[in-house]
Amino acid sequence: MLSSIRKFSSSIFAKVFLIVVAIPFIFWGMGPLFTSGNINTIAKIGDEKISTQEFTDFIKYGDHDRNNLDKKYIESLFSSFIGEKLIEMDIKNLDIKLPDESLGIIIKNEKLFKKDNKFSRTEYEKFLVNNSLNAIYYETHISKQERKKQLFAFIEGGILPSNFMVNNIFNKINQERDVELINLNESFTNNLNFTNEDIKSYYNANKENFTDIYKNIKFIELTPKNLAENDEFDDLFFKRIDEIDDLIVEGKKLNFIIKKFNLESSREITFNSLGKGIVSKNIDKSLEELIRVIINIELAEPTIMVENKNKYYVVELVRIENVEKKITNQSVINKITSNLKKQMKRKLTSELISKINNNAFKKSNFDNFSRDKNISIKKVKIKNLNDESVLKKDLVKQIYSFPEKKIVVVADISLSENFLIYIDKVKNISIDKNSEDYNKYYDLAKVSIINSLYNSYDMYLQDKYKIDINDKALDQVSSSFR
Repeated sequence: MLSSIRKFSSSIFAKVFLIVVAIPFIFWGMGPLFTSGNINTIAKIGDEKISTQEFTDFIKYGDHDRNNLDKKYIESLFSSFIGEKLIEMDIKNLDIKLPDESLGIIIKNEKLFKKDNKFSRTEYEKFLVNNSLNAIYYETHISKQERKKQLFAFIEGGILPSNFMVNNIFNKINQERDVELINLNESFTNNLNFTNEDIKSYYNANKENFTDIYKNIKFIELTPKNLAENDEFDDLFFKRIDEIDDLIVEGKKLNFIIKKFNLESSREITFNSLGKGIVSKNIDKSLEELIRVIINIELAEPTIMVENKNKYYVVELVRIENVEKKITNQSVINKITSNLKKQMKRKLTSELISKINNNAFKKSNFDNFSRDKNISIKKVKIKNLNDESVLKKDLVKQIYSFPEKKIVVVADISLSENFLIYIDKVKNISIDKNSEDYNKYYDLAKVSIINSLYNSYDMYLQDKYKIDINDKALDQVSSSFR
């Protein structure tokens, strides 16, 4: 939406710098400063105190996923927040400025604000109104982004990759590899048959993973007909909606509201975390949207009013119960079998990897493994790092991280594909300076150098600033968004 604000954040250099702004929180952690329970200050960088409210505003008004504000995500946002503060402090210390004249030129050259290829004050004002922004906030934000660019340009200034570096990047991506592979799934087959006792034992040891949380609610829909005795959404209807909302704030329950406004009896449904009905009962399709909206209702605030797509409801959470899934449930059996297979695959591959790492699995062992397990060795040529004609890209990437004549085990994250690999030959290649692709690999080499440079910059920041984190304040912010 705000193209000029996000122009930098979409660049590759911004993505590289995200590494830098996240590292300080990871490395520095919490200091001993906050032992008195003060929660108004969430951090201290050097002598500067950072208020809890400032971080709260960063979450509320930033471009974040507000549907996923769990503790882990908020801690990730906090890392970014601290990184932003460090950058701002370094910009200030380096006295990097953006004159008003330069800011004016940037805004006047933004395509969004042009009409007939000329800057239009009307288009600028319209943009601010449509995005609920005021000029001071927007121009301050633009100024910050441009000064960041100047900082990055200062850090990256003068980087000129050598021809060797360009060729190194080119070769890593485009070298050809002749490999021999054994599909380990074929060797796993005899080990992946499980008895009823195996399944029962796993179930008993992991019962907590086979329960579902069900919520039982009562609710009533508020309509002009039952609340104001007409068919129109008029002032009387909304007056009574406001009155009911006030009663809920006062702690009144659904039955009180039904009696006060002479409403029909409430309906009752029970659903799980996926919005499905208890046991085999299905939820009425007309109520699926309501359940989606109120699925996170908790006993701490059991009675709520919900407005969704011009429909109004009063909903009350009656109880929450844990329902244990029976071992006879086919979905439970399938899940246990799948987990047992993964455990066995992980055990067998770990044994192989251990032998390889201890130099106890040579090429002769590779060949013997094929013969003993009666599994054929497939010889394939991988053309480059992006070649997916034989193996998935993530498996190819694993292979390319090892040298010639090396035996490795590669697998995808789900352990559905597992291979024992022998890297027979690596054919190194180079690129000529006159090639039309040379500039592309020149830029990649430059980004690689910048990555290393930013790691050094992060070390510099660690030495330059002392950071203390207020754990209690951070926990309070996390709780307030859940």
